[in-house]
Amino acid sequence: MAMAWYVVHTFSGFENKVKLALEERIKLHGLGPRFGAVMVPTEQVVEVKDGKKRTVQRKFFPGYILVNMEMDNQTLHVVKDTPKVTGFVGGGRIPPQIPEDQVKRLTQAMGGEEVRPKLAVNFKRGDEVRVVEGPLAPVTAKVEEVNAARGRLKVTVTFIGRPTVVELDFTQVEKVG
Repeated sequence: MAMAWYVVHTFSGFENKVKLALEERIKLHGLGPRFGAVMVPTEQVVEVKDGKKRTVQRKFFPGYILVNMEMDNQTLHVVKDTPKVTGFVGGGRIPPQIPEDQVKRLTQAMGGEEVRPKLAVNFKRGDEVRVVEGPLAPVTAKVEEVNAARGRLKVTVTFIGRPTVVELDFTQVEKVG
């Protein structure tokens, strides 16, 4: 029987613990040859908090893990009986497989060395922000446009009694409230 990829639904926030518990159960039941990788799909993103950039791991699909396995009653029950697992995605008696090309795209998106971390965009049009760096600090402004690819915002500030549009870096502002 050939191995295939399946999506497993877990309690949100417990993906890494489920991965470890499942790997332990696979060893315990001696099913190593019938299982491949167990993945928690993540990506590196740069978050801006309090005007400081930091790189963090963020889950692509919170509440889900990917499991490469031979599907039969025994392997199905080892996965389903793992604590914090709610079942396979797709329902039915035999869950649907994920096409290999989709898994390859996902693992490529998870990154190699050539992939730069993305900026985590937590700004949207209409948000109120405070300038924390540069000559306009500590003025409050309203977000007019977000350019996530460049990590820049266009904001409207009131300067000398007149509204003025200024372009700032994500690191130069923080959300108000």
